[in-house]
Parts: sequence; C-alpha cells; structure tokens
Amino acid sequence: MNLLVLGRGKTGAQVAEIAHARRHHVRVLRAAENANSSALTPDYLKEIDVIIDFTTPSAVIGNIDACIRAGKNIVVGTTGWHERVSRVREKVLEAKTGFLYGSNFSIGMNLFFEIVQASAPALTFDYSGQIFERHHAQKKDAPSGTAIVLQSVLRETGGQELEVVSFREGDVVGMHEVVFNSENDRIYLCHDSKSRRGFAEGAVRAAEWLAGKEGFFEFRDIWKQL
Repeated sequence: MNLLVLGRGKTGAQVAEIAHARRHHVRVLRAAENANSSALTPDYLKEIDVIIDFTTPSAVIGNIDACIRAGKNIVVGTTGWHERVSRVREKVLEAKTGFLYGSNFSIGMNLFFEIVQASAPALTFDYSGQIFERHHAQKKDAPSGTAIVLQSVLRETGGQELEVVSFREGDVVGMHEVVFNSENDRIYLCHDSKSRRGFAEGAVRAAEWLAGKEGFFEFRDIWKQL
C-alpha cells in the first residue's frame, strides 16, 4: 500500500518507521514542504492509497480539506480540532471518501476507555471524580483530546461533568488518570504511555483497515476489528 505521512515529528517519524516495517511504500511530507496544505494536490496524491496526519491543530483542517477534495482516504491522529467534527463528517460523506480519526490510537488506551466506562456508575454512588492528564511541554492543546474523550465517556455513562486538570512538563509521552473519591475509599485508574510506538502502530493498522472503504469512522468504535 502507498502511504503518505503528514508530519515528521516524534509520532509521525515512528508512523513512517512502522509502516516501512509492515512493508508499505511510505512517503513523508514535512510541514515546511506543505505550507497551507499547498502540496496536497490531486496530482501529488494520485498514487497514494491512504494519508496519515500527525501534524498540528493549525494545519490539520487544511490537510483534511485538501485530501477530501482529492478523493483520498485519510487517518487523522492530530487533536485539537474536534469541535469541527460535524462539518468534516458532512464533507466526507458528500465526497464518498474514507475518514478515520481518534484522540488516541493506542490499543491500551482504547481498552482504558472501556475500563473507565465500566467504572462510571461510581458517580451515582456518592463518589466525586477528577481527570488528570500529563503530556510533554511542547504539546499544543490542553486538555488533551484523550482527556476530552474520557470526560465525555464519564458524562454519558455517569451523568456528571468532571474537571480535567492538565500538566505540560518535560518529555512525558502521555499519562491519563481518573480518580474517584468517597468518604469510604478512593479509586485510581491510570494509563501511562511508555513510548509513542503504540500510537504509531495503531495509526498504521487503522490505515490498513481504512484502505478502500467509504465512510466516517472513529478509532474507538473500530479498533477491535483491526
């Protein structure tokens, strides 16, 4: 399969490495080569099967629009743009392309989403709750997209809007904690990413899954099919 990776940051570089290891043909487009998404023309994308975006919140919407116009399927791991999901969904369905996004492509984190969902009834038994998330100092968005998903899961299942506390420090890959507290006890749930490899591997497997498909998908709804 011919893959185009947008972004040569820490995660994008690992995406390219893992895609090579899985015997895909990989092209990488750096930010300096794609100002205002100008490189993503139909001619440039002609031989590409799936694009994988790990860029920045300021660049991702332009990249998405360009790929949709070219009729190309795209996997988006960039966060900080999810308030525009409805608009993007409309464009994808109208163009009959394939689109898959996620706040986190780690299989472990998607298991963690289910664990947190199962624990949410604690909020109906006199427990209070908080969400804590820690990431490296260079991360652009706060709270993280993953923390926002956790907040949504707990709101939908437990009926409460929990506070998210964000920390940006050092080179922390990503740590997410959910804490439930009552007069009787305290429950800690934690997912701590040891490296970016889990995100990158999940994104490549997502691209393999998306190839040749039409539709709008979220990773946490399809990861068990990989």
